[in-house]
Amino acid sequence: MTAIGPAPLIDAHIHVDSYPPEQQELLLASLANSSVQAVIAVSMHLGSSRANLQLAKRYPGLVRPAFGFHPEQALPPQAELELLFNWMDEHVQQMVAVGEVGLPYYNRLEASQSGSPFDLAPYIVLLERFIQFASKHNKPIVLHAVYEDADIACDLLERHGITQAHFHWFKGSTATIERMARNGYYVSFTPDLLYEEEIRSLARQYPSDQIMAETDGPWPFEGPFTGQETHPRMTADVIRAYSKLTHQDESAVRQLFYENTRRFYSLSD
Repeated sequence: MTAIGPAPLIDAHIHVDSYPPEQQELLLASLANSSVQAVIAVSMHLGSSRANLQLAKRYPGLVRPAFGFHPEQALPPQAELELLFNWMDEHVQQMVAVGEVGLPYYNRLEASQSGSPFDLAPYIVLLERFIQFASKHNKPIVLHAVYEDADIACDLLERHGITQAHFHWFKGSTATIERMARNGYYVSFTPDLLYEEEIRSLARQYPSDQIMAETDGPWPFEGPFTGQETHPRMTADVIRAYSKLTHQDESAVRQLFYENTRRFYSLSD
């Protein structure tokens, strides 16, 4: 009999188009040898969404694009947002999810620390519009919403009856964690699961059928990853760390993460 190998890896959240062009090619070409079956390529804005669609066309089945507007940046003019939503409507069949979208926790914190004004209201309006889009088209939504921002996001998701929500690299209170788990929302862990106690604590608490692994590349990591280019194969390190943390068999955990991610994003071969 032929031995069955470990389950493939899926990077549930990566900014492929944010790598330099020459690195994008090397990264994607290396995935087969890294046991990576697919990456969820989230977008920053309209130009990013277009770039990820082109990558998905060149690497079908490998690059699974999500389209949206990352909240940790200044909002564009309304006309530009209309272009994005119109473009998303036109390409809804090519997208696996709406994302990355959410609320600007870190930009707002920086503004507060420097004594600068910051208006969160238009970001909330935009997030609700993305949630409505996801609801209309029955698409999962990928959220950048941490700490108290996650409660605002949960309010909006509940208002519109959304259960297919993925809070990537989540951090928040126990009450918010419990609320998200009850609602069936997913979270994903990055390589900082190896060295950040806040993330390790979340991993101990969250339902195991609602978790995934991500890199958020090209974001760099510390600890054993210091100085390394962030690569989707690092999801194997995330899974290994989770298995040790929860005292489970690594191959079983790898299969769990694989099935969770395929189920959430409705991935087919």
